[in-house]
Amino acid sequence: MSNEELAYDFSPMIKVYKDGRVERLRGTDIVPPSTDPKTGVQSKDVVISQEPAISARLYIPKSTTATTTKSASQTKLPLLIYFHGGGFCIRSSSSPTHHNYLNALVSEANVVAVSVDYRLVPEHPLPAAYDDSWAALKWVASHSDGNGSEDWINRFADFQRVFFAGNSAGANITHNMAVKLGCEGLVGVKLIGIVLVHPYFWGTEPVGEELTTPAAAREYMAGVWRFACPSTSGSDDPLINPGKDPKLGKLGCEKVLVCVAEKDGLKDRGWHYSETLKKSGWNGAVEVIEAAGEGHSFHLEDPTCHNAVAMEKKIVAFLN
Repeated sequence: MSNEELAYDFSPMIKVYKDGRVERLRGTDIVPPSTDPKTGVQSKDVVISQEPAISARLYIPKSTTATTTKSASQTKLPLLIYFHGGGFCIRSSSSPTHHNYLNALVSEANVVAVSVDYRLVPEHPLPAAYDDSWAALKWVASHSDGNGSEDWINRFADFQRVFFAGNSAGANITHNMAVKLGCEGLVGVKLIGIVLVHPYFWGTEPVGEELTTPAAAREYMAGVWRFACPSTSGSDDPLINPGKDPKLGKLGCEKVLVCVAEKDGLKDRGWHYSETLKKSGWNGAVEVIEAAGEGHSFHLEDPTCHNAVAMEKKIVAFLN
């Protein structure tokens, strides 16, 4: 059966057949925006761009609705811009895992959040996700004078306290957006810090315990990148290997929190990022926290487990 021949197999994420069919094996389920019954966090979806198709899910905590009758002088809240993970090829801002995660984080940290829905690979190869994410950041920044198209951001977001965060491929986007901001600036936006959860970075030279990583696992990590970014030079492309980026020292924030998990094949990349950043000439503060006994994106699969709660507390403190 020729139509069953695989061009790419990145199970458990995605399969692409030689006839062009794309089969997403997970991350296709969605939930609508809502008022979350548990936290009182409200969310809504907004269109940022029709062509290309870029949207976002906005979140405001319960504290904002308690004060809607007050004057415009109401205390503004830190603004978190979140980039979801999924190997650049699955999930969305409507995925239940990310939606539930942000409801909890927005409530605990008392922040306004914008969860970016960028176009996915392979229909839209990289740099589409980076371009979309930057376009989303420019759209968010258009509210910094209080005259943007979205009332929630105008009224509640403090543009002097902006943070980016993401997990896995979303952490990769987070880092690359912070470098771009450091190099090009973003009018009206003061980026205080970024949170990289289980960041998807790679490189041709093994680091840390990667020396003992099975060849097939290493090839999977490298292969996903080549699949996502067909125009890439490979695993030492600065987009996937920040240590090879001469612009790393221009990272446009004051502090970085890197979260790694002991049993995640990407763990050593998170530690290596921190070491490389310290040597890059960047003069901010970077901290790494490691969750013992946990695997990749464990906090999304089991958000109430001890390590996930501890990680959330750390991120909440970082955002405040």
